[in-house]
Amino acid sequence: MKYTTIIFDCDGTLLDTLTDLRNAVNHVLHLHKFPERSVPQVKAALGNGVAHLMRESLPDSVTDDEFNTYLDEFKTYYGEHLQDYTAPYPGILDVLDTLRSKGYKLAVVSNKIQEGITPLNKEYFGDRLPVAIGERPGLQRKPAPDMVLQALKELGSTPEESIYIGDSEVDVATANNSGLLCIGVTWGFRDETLHHELGVQYIARKAEDIVTIIDELNR
Repeated sequence: MKYTTIIFDCDGTLLDTLTDLRNAVNHVLHLHKFPERSVPQVKAALGNGVAHLMRESLPDSVTDDEFNTYLDEFKTYYGEHLQDYTAPYPGILDVLDTLRSKGYKLAVVSNKIQEGITPLNKEYFGDRLPVAIGERPGLQRKPAPDMVLQALKELGSTPEESIYIGDSEVDVATANNSGLLCIGVTWGFRDETLHHELGVQYIARKAEDIVTIIDELNR
């Protein structure tokens, strides 16, 4: 069976969202006179949704009630500033256009809430990714398979004919849990050594490698 369907992670794979996410984290920390977080610290906390990001960024002494307040502050600020510095990684739009021209079905699956990924997808990718799945009631976040399987359902595809592309350990686990072949990318929030440690066989070091790898898989 040839591969017909490509499912992409968003942050760290398609979109470079790091600066806007770090700015939102540090806005809350600065507001409450907590130590701010460095780029490596924020990168290390990304991949499991914004609640995890804030849990990792706030002091351990923060109570549950305080945490919920700080998380709401993060969401409000990020919602107003999520496009200040965010942009597609170099070459990504060309890759999506090439894959579409070759007839592949495409989707993006993100641990952002659905109300976040829908406008981001439209703003940066237009109609390139017709299916965009985010966190919503009834769907567990990655690395559970729910979001990927929902995307496949909407595309009319099966796991056997589909490939999952992402940058983090969460994405590798998501691919495994969903029964999809995984392609790891090295320009996002984790470096190449992680993919080797996790046994990822196919690794893209620049955007155009994605097309090359898929073409080789379908020969």
